[in-house]
Amino acid sequence: MKVIDHIRNAKNTLVSFEILPPLKGKTISSIYEHLDPLMEFKPSFINVTYHRSETMFKKKTDGTFEKVEVRKRPGTVGICAAIMNHYRVDAVPHLICGGFAKRETEDALIDLHFLGIDNVLVLRGDAAKNESSFEPEPDGHRYAIDLLKQVACLNQGVYLEEDIKNGGKTNFCIGVAGYPEKHFEAPNLETDLMYLRAKVDAGAEYITTQMFFDNQKYFDYVKTLREGGITIPVIPGLKPITTKKQLSMLPKVFHVDLPTELSNAILQCKTDTDVEQVGTEWLIQQSRELKKAGVPVLHYYTLGKPKVIEAVVKATL
Repeated sequence: MKVIDHIRNAKNTLVSFEILPPLKGKTISSIYEHLDPLMEFKPSFINVTYHRSETMFKKKTDGTFEKVEVRKRPGTVGICAAIMNHYRVDAVPHLICGGFAKRETEDALIDLHFLGIDNVLVLRGDAAKNESSFEPEPDGHRYAIDLLKQVACLNQGVYLEEDIKNGGKTNFCIGVAGYPEKHFEAPNLETDLMYLRAKVDAGAEYITTQMFFDNQKYFDYVKTLREGGITIPVIPGLKPITTKKQLSMLPKVFHVDLPTELSNAILQCKTDTDVEQVGTEWLIQQSRELKKAGVPVLHYYTLGKPKVIEAVVKATL
């Protein structure tokens, strides 16, 4: 079922989770071990992130170095198929611009369609670690909206090969990202919303937000979207803080603010175990307030912390 249909058919706030593919060398059992404790909450869908390959230099026997491309977390498409087969839960693969040519993207979409996967979350993705700013593949997409338009075209049976006439139509529900504190590359929130509105006009059916730790930022964001004529569902993305290191890492990597009350409480913690307790309680209060406000879905970034998410959801539902 499509994400948008899950939302439309729901009588109450839904729950969904997001996971990382395991590092290369691990098996699908690591995914099941991660998700098994969360299945009691009957998630409507599970997002699976996509990760571009990284450029590495491998030392050769003669002492010189060879440039190689390594994908540390492969398997997104296969994991989505496994989740749907194993749990009978809809999977939402992320699609990214970085590291993919347009034809590779089209082939991936065809694979997803053949597997019966009805949903994709379209993202530009991060810059490669050796790049100061995002650079697309020579025949890849530079912006998420261009990737979105490719998915929308395939939904209409329009393929890259112009000689394909009356091509089979896919049926993807397309989600996009939203940034309550604006995308860090946007000069201001108004410009960021202009780009988001263009994605909605191009076929986006729902928005999943970047993590935030102050619910008022989410409420203000949704209000601004509605005033600007964007009416599609806005799913709040939620993440627990579990280590003191995240006080500096999260603002640096994800460009989000932490409320003073939360940061002060974390600074007073002596161990990361104490931090995890503070972060869990904070996320519980966030979740309860959002649920009371009638958000469509509580979407949790599990990212290696299923036990914390299990405690939060159990205390919220």
